[in-house]
Amino acid sequence: MARARVLLGHGSGGKLTHQLIESLFLSQLANPILKALDDSAVFSVDSKGRGMGRLAFTTDSYVVKPLFFPGGDIGRLAVCGTVNDLSMVGATPLYLSAAFILEEGLPLADLRRITASLKGAAREAGVKIVAGDTKVVERGSADGLFINTAGLGLVPEGVDISGSNARPGDAVILSGPIGNHGISVLLEREQMGFVSSVKSDVAPLNLLVAAMLEASPNIHALRDPTRGGLATSLVEMAHQSGVAIRIYEGKVPVDEEVAAACEILGYDPLYVANEGKLIALVAPQDAPEVLRAMKKSLYGRQATIIGEVLAEPRGKVLMATRVGGTRIVDMLSGEQFPRIC
Repeated sequence: MARARVLLGHGSGGKLTHQLIESLFLSQLANPILKALDDSAVFSVDSKGRGMGRLAFTTDSYVVKPLFFPGGDIGRLAVCGTVNDLSMVGATPLYLSAAFILEEGLPLADLRRITASLKGAAREAGVKIVAGDTKVVERGSADGLFINTAGLGLVPEGVDISGSNARPGDAVILSGPIGNHGISVLLEREQMGFVSSVKSDVAPLNLLVAAMLEASPNIHALRDPTRGGLATSLVEMAHQSGVAIRIYEGKVPVDEEVAAACEILGYDPLYVANEGKLIALVAPQDAPEVLRAMKKSLYGRQATIIGEVLAEPRGKVLMATRVGGTRIVDMLSGEQFPRIC
């Protein structure tokens, strides 16, 4: 029998990724904080018996190809992705590290441009880059540049946001149209001859989350649907919370050009990556106020309610289709296209 090997699909964020995490990493490294499987680890810090509050900590690596794409680049992506992972547990992002793995031959002008973009994104998000590292590898070993980040944030008192906190009756809010990032990167990389104005949605969402929390403390779960897209993120939360989630096909916003590209190329927008959108599961009585607050924020102007949380069938995501039927929405199986984040 052939020896099992890592596949590109293991990096898709879908079923193969989850199988790898559960069967290999969690089996070796599991602890109560890691097993929560949220976008950031949340833990309390105690110094000599004095409570110092709750911190959020996360890490991520960015391997997007190409390094520059409409709407962003790997530098902006690295900052926004890390800021957003902290924000998805309700934390206020404070400090980031950035480690650069450079390929021999990378133009210094490109590196300078990426660093300037990283600086601009950090300024927009209000975070500081306080630590870093640089390594250089042989030509052909890194697609130009990889970036690894870590982020630290402070969780405000009274905030308890986790993918395991969804409750039946919660409204499902989506902050805007899906699929822009993945399609933008794909079209730029493959140079298919499409005339397209699709731009990546890459953006820091911490100020949006802060506005939502100011509107209501009854935000139970947040997730930014990056790898694996909206569908995979919803399935993750349904599994974590032991609930069902129903969404309505006609209420899920997809920009016309993104929908057209997906139709031509055979992709489902539900599984295409995003880098500036969030899903919020919110107590039903507070959902209208949270939605109003989102619409006043720069990156939430197109927010809309797309569904609700149900008690049964547990762990399932259901879509009410435009033609009146219902279908089960599962995690991404395999990978649609690599190197999008």
